[in-house]
Amino acid sequence: MSDEEHHFESKADAGASKTYPQQAGTIRKNGYIVIKQRPCKVVEVSTSKTGKHGHAKCHFVGIDIFTAKKLEDIVPSSHNCDVPHVNRTDYQLIDISEDGFVSLLTENGGTKDDLRLPTDDSLLSQIKSGFEEGKDLVVTVMSAMGEEQICALKDIGPKS
Repeated sequence: MSDEEHHFESKADAGASKTYPQQAGTIRKNGYIVIKQRPCKVVEVSTSKTGKHGHAKCHFVGIDIFTAKKLEDIVPSSHNCDVPHVNRTDYQLIDISEDGFVSLLTENGGTKDDLRLPTDDSLLSQIKSGFEEGKDLVVTVMSAMGEEQICALKDIGPKS
């Protein structure tokens, strides 16, 4: 039995954790952190000195990458914090449905139809006006902790 070789094929997200641990003292501004179970971009970090019997504490101020809400957390600098795996993927915009969902072209030629239009008003109006003008639009989708949202837009010229 022990002579058999076992081969495991690794898949992209097969059972992968949504976060990874990182020591609080090593997280810097513009990094990512999980605060109150939400993935956040760190906008401010301050470290307090150790007390008579305590740890140095890190005070994090983060902005939720999906809802843009401001969240704060204080963690001892020697403890681990959860850091979300944040991925950005570009997709070409094919269609916008009447119920607010977008149809996107994936790299392998399939379609992705499970994303809503963004809630950010300026980005929303740019996408709608560009699509109505018949431009070729590429949207950037940010994903973290099982959530996905359109976060940016690129115009790659008129449709040919």
